[in-house]
Amino acid sequence: MAARRDRVVAVEERLPETTSRSVSIIIPAYNEAPQLEGSLKKLFEDLPENSGIEVILSDGGSTDNTLAIARKYPCKILNSDIGRSRQMNSACRHANGEFLLFLHADSSLPDNWLNQVLNSPKWGFFPVKLSGKHWLLRVIERAINLRSRISRVATGDQGLYFSRSFFQALEGFPDIPIMEDIAISKRARKLSEPSIGQNPVVTSSRRWEQNGIIKTVLLMWGLRFAYWLGISPDRLYRIYQGP
Repeated sequence: MAARRDRVVAVEERLPETTSRSVSIIIPAYNEAPQLEGSLKKLFEDLPENSGIEVILSDGGSTDNTLAIARKYPCKILNSDIGRSRQMNSACRHANGEFLLFLHADSSLPDNWLNQVLNSPKWGFFPVKLSGKHWLLRVIERAINLRSRISRVATGDQGLYFSRSFFQALEGFPDIPIMEDIAISKRARKLSEPSIGQNPVVTSSRRWEQNGIIKTVLLMWGLRFAYWLGISPDRLYRIYQGP
């Protein structure tokens, strides 16, 4: 526990001060070249002019064209130890926004996202829409959205965001290889009700399409149930990665 608190204090001390209601969009990435081009193109096309919105790409050591693609856009590019929670926490130490929004590299924000974030007191997330056309994907996204509204627990695909002060109070993302989104949501809901948007983040359905829709659903449900039972995230990550 002492090591955990030492790590958190370091995060808090390095977070820069802010002077306005601004947003930092933080994108953790590792070998995301096939998805990143389209995501960044849409993101920067949709950003309001002179909004002061900061986009940070936190790279975990990509070996493909991820960094070359990111350099084509006005991103702040950071290098980090690999691991989504580590990459996101590392980026927060360099972020200037009063609000911190965490966006997956294969996801796109809805048109009204900025108003929702700025009008949220502490934290929130969006519904999700999967990019594919298979009818089962419609069932899955509805199930995800219903579950998150009832439980007030979101996954990273849903564009989690926090005010800077609330994120600090939550001690950042836990340093675990998987389920960091579930873990921080559970901590957050104990302190404050989330703001849940009406319009969805659109995220790639590649995981379901490549690995099989039913197989992927069963895997993810199984992992979350195992996490609920107390199985360690390290063990769950090994299962998720496969043999």
